[in-house]
Amino acid sequence: MTHKQNPGTALITGASSGIGAVYADRLARRGFNLILVARSGDRLRALADRLVESTGRRVDTLVADLSDSQDLARVEATLSSREDITMLVNNAGFGATAPLLSSDIKKMEEMITLNVVALTRLAYAAAPAFVSRGAGTIINIASVVAISPETLNGVYGGSKAYVLAFSQSLQHELSDKGVRVQAVLPGATATEFWTVAGLPVEHLPKEIGVMSADDMVDAALAGLDQGEEVTIPALPDRAEWDAYDGARRAMSGRLSNVVAAPRYGISRLRAAAVEPL
Repeated sequence: MTHKQNPGTALITGASSGIGAVYADRLARRGFNLILVARSGDRLRALADRLVESTGRRVDTLVADLSDSQDLARVEATLSSREDITMLVNNAGFGATAPLLSSDIKKMEEMITLNVVALTRLAYAAAPAFVSRGAGTIINIASVVAISPETLNGVYGGSKAYVLAFSQSLQHELSDKGVRVQAVLPGATATEFWTVAGLPVEHLPKEIGVMSADDMVDAALAGLDQGEEVTIPALPDRAEWDAYDGARRAMSGRLSNVVAAPRYGISRLRAAAVEPL
């Protein structure tokens, strides 16, 4: 990704703190104007004031709860109507660490609404506008639990697996239309996520390496610059992901057939069932 003098405007959700706030800082320093979206108006305005002072970029704020349909519709309208928007950073979301059987189903439904429904609707609002202009970037923040569902809460892992699969589908559909889509899969990152999820970061097992939000975002943007479609900031060897994804793609050509795989022995069982007594 080249650092253009006027790269346009980036809309960032969940921008008031943590990963979203770091994206706001880094993109402003790359020359982007910003639209910052979050529930906390005070935090948004304080961040906007700091960024205007330190970077001189235009920073607009949009106070919205993306789990509220009316607030979500306002953000969708902004994405579809403002021609200066060239990037969407779908960062808003929350997680859970408790096992499924210990979780509140209502909170799980709220998680799906934010992590899946809101993210999807915002991408659908941005994509047609980007396609019409032949350029644009969508960054979807997933998680390593997308490929490690045994880690943390199953609904959280499922929601992030959706983000990864959705991003890969969009990449396939939009890459020849000038639209870039990147899925970012952070590991444990030092943000408020853990406190909200019920497990403060200082209580994580020592064997879990916790990356700073600054390093996570810097790595993710470096991955974007390098043309990565899926970026895993903590993964030391890129070849491991390439092998994983290559195996998936190779297997995809063998997932549909007119007959069941021979290992199930269906033909043998059917023949035995019709043999005369």
